[in-house]
Amino acid sequence: MRSDEFYMHRALDQAHLGLAAGEVPVGAVVVDAAGEIVGEGYNAPLSGHDPSAHAEIRALRDAGARLGNYRLDGCTLFVTLEPCLMCTGAIIHARLARLVYGAAEPRTGMVESKANLFAQPWHNHRVQVEGGLLAARSSRLLKAFFDARRSAGS
Repeated sequence: MRSDEFYMHRALDQAHLGLAAGEVPVGAVVVDAAGEIVGEGYNAPLSGHDPSAHAEIRALRDAGARLGNYRLDGCTLFVTLEPCLMCTGAIIHARLARLVYGAAEPRTGMVESKANLFAQPWHNHRVQVEGGLLAARSSRLLKAFFDARRSAGS
């Protein structure tokens, strides 16, 4: 079985694809219980004119299509940034076993930064959550992206 770092590096690879496409560099991969990557995605709301095209959503859609089921029982989502409200809901709805994320998102993060939606008692599914994996790498990539955008606007 490969390590969590291996899969987070694959999520970072997806984030780099998003960066190359001019999108905010966030990447995600879905891994099944056997350790196979069954879904991949990077942020693409700008190019797709789709507000729901976050890395997590795209990876979940890819995994659902490959597995033929929207329920991703036993799967783990690795994402470079703490999920937002929309993505947190999708993760719970997909019945993922686990979420592993990199950097915290202080403005909109719904795991530790603004709220912890996974801990709410009304959900009928529990997701094991681990944060901070390769957080410095994820943060550096995001910081470089936004610094470059600010410089270009000056």
